[in-house]
Amino acid sequence: MGWWKRLLGSGNEAARPESAMSSGDGLAAELSAPTVIDFSSLPALAAQRSAEYAQAQPFPHIMLEDFLSSSALDRLLAEFPGPEEQLSWRKLRAESPAAGLVQYNKLGMPVIDEMPPSVRELVWELNSGTFIRFLERLTGIDQLIADPKLRGGGIHQVLPGGVLGVHADFTNHADYQLNRRLNILIYLNRDWPAEYGGDLELWSTDMSRCVRKIRPLAGRCVIFNTSADSFHGHPRPLACPSGVTRKSIALYYYSKGRHDREVEPTSITDWQELPEVPLPAAE
Repeated sequence: MGWWKRLLGSGNEAARPESAMSSGDGLAAELSAPTVIDFSSLPALAAQRSAEYAQAQPFPHIMLEDFLSSSALDRLLAEFPGPEEQLSWRKLRAESPAAGLVQYNKLGMPVIDEMPPSVRELVWELNSGTFIRFLERLTGIDQLIADPKLRGGGIHQVLPGGVLGVHADFTNHADYQLNRRLNILIYLNRDWPAEYGGDLELWSTDMSRCVRKIRPLAGRCVIFNTSADSFHGHPRPLACPSGVTRKSIALYYYSKGRHDREVEPTSITDWQELPEVPLPAAE
């Protein structure tokens, strides 16, 4: 069987013993070619950081440093498409009656066969059985389902002056009628001084304060629960120079129903008006 078929999972993967991942002899050990993600590190990472994830404020989340190796980042950045490339870019723009222009100068591209090879491989690995088992162990959310359509996800980049207002994402996949449970953001921004901005802001569920600011530095991975009040965004206009963009890969994960809390199914983004309050220092 080819490595990519093993990566995406064989038909017998569902029958794999639960102990396979923790013992290190699971799907990752079967891979015969280098991978973008270091699968061998995932079992220990999930065990060491799951309590931190569950207890994080303002909602369960984690920021993982050096999630991708330097060599993987080199390849991803070398192949990352510029905004001028003729791809199926979605030009994202949104206005809110209360908050005004909340999203602009942002591009998204979810078409897997238009992605460069390194990005395509990363997306396949993030949607693999091995990685989904890691997410389940880390977050405590069972029976996660990847989205093959990458609705709202894929390659993202924000142009100078762009913003993504603070918001809560849609909670229901319109095509599959699944409950959205997790967001994962992988940042690809090297040589990114603090004055460029673009920090990810995590806001309290009552929108009274920004609890955490995370700089979008290359190799960082942010994972967080999705609900009706997991408010986040980068609402300050991006101050990078012309020719520089804020680059990231975004994927979302779902489940068939949820048992942790009642969340009204929505198919639209819930944009928020920001209060004028002090902000925490960016990490």
